[in-house]
Amino acid sequence: MRDAFIRRFTEIANEDKRLVLITGDLGFCVFDEIRQTLPDQFINAGVAEQNMTAVATGMAMGGFVTFTYSIGNFPTLRCLEQIRNDACYHGADVKVVSIGGGFSYGALGISHHATEDLAILRSLPDITVFSPTSTWETERATEALVETPGTCFLRLDKSFANEPEGVDDVFQTGRNRLLRDGDACSLFVTGGIMEEAWHVAEKLSRNGIEIRLYSVHTLKPFDISSVVQAAEETGVIVTLEEHNVDGGLGGLVAETLMDAGVDGCKFRRIGLRAGFSSIVGSQHYLRQRYELDADAVYKSVKDLLAQ
Repeated sequence: MRDAFIRRFTEIANEDKRLVLITGDLGFCVFDEIRQTLPDQFINAGVAEQNMTAVATGMAMGGFVTFTYSIGNFPTLRCLEQIRNDACYHGADVKVVSIGGGFSYGALGISHHATEDLAILRSLPDITVFSPTSTWETERATEALVETPGTCFLRLDKSFANEPEGVDDVFQTGRNRLLRDGDACSLFVTGGIMEEAWHVAEKLSRNGIEIRLYSVHTLKPFDISSVVQAAEETGVIVTLEEHNVDGGLGGLVAETLMDAGVDGCKFRRIGLRAGFSSIVGSQHYLRQRYELDADAVYKSVKDLLAQ
């Protein structure tokens, strides 16, 4: 996802000189081409994320479209006040890009576990929140960042997060993508953990259970109609995210179902529960440890369908 973002950003920046990328002292091998070919559109702000965001806001108010870039929680939680008060409040064209959502940097410990960012950022007024599920969606979301006025948040996974060919190739901000159709259950997924969801859908299919699989690449604005329609037509809704279920995709879908007055629908949130992760390890290991891997999700969906 990271490489897809950098590649598409560089292509757009070559044509649009308003674009400026500001990094918090990281990713230099990734930025070699930008630094060499677009030196006036690249800034290293140092290990100073709050200042990075303030500088980005000032430049945006002067006519630039600024992208702040760092890993995990550093471009978001560390400078939340600047995102809220400087960027969002003033409607500035600041695009906050976080590489390493969820457990992407799991081996580096709790400071690098980005598991509350979606809940916190989507609660801010006047912000658009993207969380693509594949490299293709990452490129489309990068384009959408430039086209969308105001402050945006782009949450990327460190994984490749590829998706099979032949699925819906329409990307529209605020509209979920239906990747697979079925009538037994509707599974809504955000982020790179979609790779686990594909395995779940395929395993269920081999056992005669066909589910709808949705990519939720935009959490704000949110596609309310597809959730309500799925609940009414399949009667079972499951959400999957590498994020805390409180306030994340699971919380968002729960709010949607309650607000719409949907009755008689089975519902389950699959994600991180109470408490911090004091365990370190690879993304694959931590997904298994917290029952977010394909086998655990498959079992959870099967159990819900059997109720």
